[in-house]
Amino acid sequence: MVKKLLIANRGEIALRIMRACRDLQIPHVVVFSEADRESLPVLLADEKVCIGPAPSPKSYLSVPNIISAALITGCDSVHPGYGFLAEDHYFAEICGKYNLTFVGPSTESIARVGNKTEARAAMSAAGLPVLAGSDGSVSSLDEAQAAAKRIGYPVILKAAAGGGGRGMHVAEDSDELAAGFSLARSEARAAFDSDEVYLEKFLESCRHVEVQVLGDSFGSIVHLGERECSIQRRHQKLIEEAPSNIDPGVRARLGQAAVQGARSLDYVSAGTLEFLVDDFGEFYFMEMNTRIQVEHGVTELVTGVDIVREQLQIASGERLSVNQDNIELSGHAIECRINAESGRDFRPVAGTIKRLFLPGGPGVRVDTHLYSGYTVPAHYDSLMAKIMTVGAVREECITRMRRALQETVTTGVDNTVPVLLDVMSDPTFLTGQFHTDYFSSRDLRPAPA
Repeated sequence: MVKKLLIANRGEIALRIMRACRDLQIPHVVVFSEADRESLPVLLADEKVCIGPAPSPKSYLSVPNIISAALITGCDSVHPGYGFLAEDHYFAEICGKYNLTFVGPSTESIARVGNKTEARAAMSAAGLPVLAGSDGSVSSLDEAQAAAKRIGYPVILKAAAGGGGRGMHVAEDSDELAAGFSLARSEARAAFDSDEVYLEKFLESCRHVEVQVLGDSFGSIVHLGERECSIQRRHQKLIEEAPSNIDPGVRARLGQAAVQGARSLDYVSAGTLEFLVDDFGEFYFMEMNTRIQVEHGVTELVTGVDIVREQLQIASGERLSVNQDNIELSGHAIECRINAESGRDFRPVAGTIKRLFLPGGPGVRVDTHLYSGYTVPAHYDSLMAKIMTVGAVREECITRMRRALQETVTTGVDNTVPVLLDVMSDPTFLTGQFHTDYFSSRDLRPAPA
């Protein structure tokens, strides 16, 4: 049973976990860096512990500092949120050695799919379709070009140790592969402390669709439907919705494949399997995230399942509160990420929020750690808020999102609200027929420079 939880994260996800703790009457401790001393989760926490200066390696990525914070405050459990140490099997293992329950899957599950090439192999062995790709990582340009010749151009280079768009480069021919190979490796090294990269066949017209799964320690595994994640910039998600606009038969097969993949890992806790779906309804496993997702809220809105609460209850040794037969998708939900970004290239920015008004009304949910006077630090991810709307049908959901974005006022820090408003009126988006190249094929208004 989780008796006292350390929240090893920051920003809106720390606040989200804190709220689940209060619903379950679980005392909690929030860790923070010096840059986050005045952040909302810290101001509202039951207890708080400073774990170091602003740079992540000295605070949110410091395993000794986080473990020490848990032990000195008497915590018996740790929730990693997303990012930082959430998918670090070493961190999960260390938690176990200090008798701290890691709110997430087993160390073995995290390790098996943490490396993307190994995850491809594991899911292929479990019967999930994968794209043609290199046999593991490629360590030299010659090896990469030989693999690309076998796969057929275009190909995409990806970092084996992580995701989030870092280390990803598309190559249409051998010259582009030569130009992108060293860059992809250096980006991967900087982001994930590993320059390991691999190749996959690049699908030029496809959708990015992911399936949310939950598993408990009694062997029950369910899926909560899928999310559409194709609206991206820099290979990073900006808008998500549930359900996606795919054929019901494809939806059913995706759900079955996700459960099949999770079951092959004896998966426990919340996880997400990500797929690429082509225009013919064929889909291919891409990666698995062994943590809560940024966009989990849209699934909660259409299923009524509190995913963070489920995580905490599973970690307490309880059974899933739902089974596959009683999970029903009702209505439609959309999430827009409000990021501190500026310019046509979505450059991350920092600054102080001078004036803030967040939307409300029927069908609107806002997850954020913002308040007037809050300083958005330059050290971390640019996410400031997630605005979600839900409606009976997609059209109503979009109308509510347009209203919510029009009501949103944030001065002092440039953000993505203007471009998101443009998307909500764009004919291609309104049809639901779009691909992952959506932004590169449109001249939508960026946030002001």
